[in-house]
Amino acid sequence: MRVCLDTNVLVSAFVGRGLCADVLRVVLARYHLVLGATVLGELDRVLRAKMGVPEAVVADALDLLRAEAAEVVAEALEPVAGLDIEDGRVVAEAVAGRADMLITGDQALLRADAMPVIVLSPRGFWERSRTEGGVG
Repeated sequence: MRVCLDTNVLVSAFVGRGLCADVLRVVLARYHLVLGATVLGELDRVLRAKMGVPEAVVADALDLLRAEAAEVVAEALEPVAGLDIEDGRVVAEAVAGRADMLITGDQALLRADAMPVIVLSPRGFWERSRTEGGVG
């Protein structure tokens, strides 16, 4: 199964020790990680500028993700009602990477109708993973 993680999940995974860190570990261990250029760029910017993570640590995190993930760039996707341009790019990259699901904490993505990919919250993914394979 191919899983795409949104920026907010990755930021939480790298700066905390909670659910998102556990989700990242499970995805790396059991699934194929798909990341878009948009998410990687946002992750770089947010970790450095907003979270104050040292450049060397950010570089190591990005190197790890690039080594473990299929990195995709998507040109365009039919607009999804209720999504802004950045969210649309994230969805387009998930689709271009043939992701089976997109994990996000973004409420706009979680509430959007007619998504071309399954969208789950980190908690929803965690619960689903537990029932599919004994995570815990």
